[in-house]
Amino acid sequence: MLLRASGTVGPWGWLLLLVMACMARASEITFELPDNAKQCFYEEVVQGTKCTLEFQVITGGHYDVDCRLEDPDGIVLYKEMKKQYDSFAFTASRNGTYKFCFSNEFSTFTHKTVYFDFQVGEDPSLFPSENRATALTQVK
Repeated sequence: MLLRASGTVGPWGWLLLLVMACMARASEITFELPDNAKQCFYEEVVQGTKCTLEFQVITGGHYDVDCRLEDPDGIVLYKEMKKQYDSFAFTASRNGTYKFCFSNEFSTFTHKTVYFDFQVGEDPSLFPSENRATALTQVK
């Protein structure tokens, strides 16, 4: 997973970017979002790929942030204000860099800790050798 970040996070921004550079292959990140700040992340996605963005505010204030997801043309695919947590799934309509941002710009004194997971592609099957459409039964 290629993940890039940008934003207005003040003096902690460089440290945060350094830590995230070491974690660039991770699909989930927890980061601190200072008051009056915005943090953006970028992901290269191939057309037709299923993606899911999940996030949750772990600490801070009313446990809420603004979240916005844009396609490579800047078209807004998802936009929610003051959410504690959410999940959004989509299929990439074209190749390119998708951008998602978390904003705490509405808060003047409370920083937040935000967890997110941006999944690109589908999770592998738990039972790949069993390719069937029947329900599993309970063993007694």
